Amino acid sequence: MSLELARKVLRIEGEAVLALIERVDERFREAVEILYRGRGKIVLTGMGKSGLIGRKLAATFASTGTPAYFLHPAEGVHGDLGILEPGDVLIALSYSGETEEVIRLLPAIKRLGLAIIALTGAPSSTLARAADVLLDVSVKEEACPLGLTPTSSTTAALAMGDALALALLDRRGFTENEFARLHPSGTLGRRLLLRVEDLMHRGSAIPLVRVDTPMRQAVVEMTSKRLGVTGVLDEAGRLVGVVTDGDLRRGLEQVEDLLAVRAGEVMTGHPKWIDRQALAVEALRRMEEHAITSLFVFADSRREELVGIIHIHDVLRAGIA
Repeated sequence: MSLELARKVLRIEGEAVLALIERVDERFREAVEILYRGRGKIVLTGMGKSGLIGRKLAATFASTGTPAYFLHPAEGVHGDLGILEPGDVLIALSYSGETEEVIRLLPAIKRLGLAIIALTGAPSSTLARAADVLLDVSVKEEACPLGLTPTSSTTAALAMGDALALALLDRRGFTENEFARLHPSGTLGRRLLLRVEDLMHRGSAIPLVRVDTPMRQAVVEMTSKRLGVTGVLDEAGRLVGVVTDGDLRRGLEQVEDLLAVRAGEVMTGHPKWIDRQALAVEALRRMEEHAITSLFVFADSRREELVGIIHIHDVLRAGIA
């Protein structure tokens, strides 16, 4: 019985959301334009379950580039209306459209000259009549078997609010980079904000030897810097090669006394590199593409100044993958 009820709940709520698609019309477009033209912030209000949906929608608007706050309607008439300013837009949620605390806010909102967008299931209600734009979120039935607990109705309000927020995001031309700036600790934020220079090893931490350095010293350099690699510089100090763990293994198979030869005889030429300003995710992509674990880092594309080295473990530890 419980499984069948659960399936029924999901079916009813799913149908409630799908029914909203036909209501995305000129009124919805007008609501988006009001939000887009608003010079201030978006303020959401609602009581009970509608209030909880309003809090979530405020977070969604804020995270997608539009300042938004939740105003508790009961607190609003006791002083919290002070957060409202000319240019703000109010989004009011009330399925009945007659929630007392919300209705009591309306005269003050009107006096401030703020636009009101109503999300309600009652198109003839007091809230609907007071609104500049009405978005109908009525549902055929609640998913609650008793028909009492707000379920389908709150889901519909949440879905319509999300649609508003994302349509506004698109209207504003909100980009991934802007999203990343608002979510610097998230995975996407790290992928779009962290640059190679933020993670690279620099200065004395860069493993480097000369072409004429004996391999015995080159191995010591590789071991001490703990990156499994060392760059090889020519007489002019230019990076001309790299010695990796793989080069060591191949050298052991080909040279009788590997530790006695010079680094230039073992190195692989034309080492892979990256610009310090490149995104760390691009460094990861290049390392995976070439099946290597490190990239040398130059100040710019001219490759005149070697400034660091980045290892795949540095990128993975940063949570880029």
